[in-house]
Amino acid sequence: MYVVFLGAPGAGKGTQAAVLAEKLGLVHIATGDVLRDAVRRETELGKQAKGFMEGGELVPDSLVVNVVVDRLAQEDAAKGAVLDGFPRNVAQARALDEALVARGKAVDVTVYLEVPEQALMTRLGGRWECSSCRTPYHEVAKPPKRAGVCDQCGGALTQRADDRPDTIKRRLQVYFEQTAPLLEYYRDSGVLAKVDGEQPIPKVTEQVLSVVRRVEKS
Repeated sequence: MYVVFLGAPGAGKGTQAAVLAEKLGLVHIATGDVLRDAVRRETELGKQAKGFMEGGELVPDSLVVNVVVDRLAQEDAAKGAVLDGFPRNVAQARALDEALVARGKAVDVTVYLEVPEQALMTRLGGRWECSSCRTPYHEVAKPPKRAGVCDQCGGALTQRADDRPDTIKRRLQVYFEQTAPLLEYYRDSGVLAKVDGEQPIPKVTEQVLSVVRRVEKS
């Protein structure tokens, strides 16, 4: 089975994809992890990606596709995979479909975790991290005992540049612009399922599993 997870930054797709992969006994493929692994293993594709990554540039679609397809060809992905963060646009989605069709496979279901923009702003904007031990905090979900101070080591808490309100708004704007056509693509393919990602994590997991099990039975 091949499951694609879509969702804006902060929607929780990484969490849900990991849980689903474990429950189904499938490989969890997160684009960033796959790229870093290819670089670490010094594969030919990894060497090509390294230059873009070290230069702070986006890795081209064609290269991202090749790295993911290469990962899907590995033995542990023979039963299928849960894809997290890929595809990011229609061009990547088409390339994925072509690669799977060549093996007599297809994307079985695309789970879109739908979360309102304001809720995403709250989730992302509340994230802080200890500058010393890197312990993560959140103003709502996991606040420190003393504002601005790490519970573990007493270090100062800092906020990443991409977790600041103006940056978050831009990140979300770009995401929704890119994702709208992708949602239409999978809707037209008949494999799109929307799940309310604003619910508590266990409830979201329950609904994701329900969606996937319905597809398995069909």
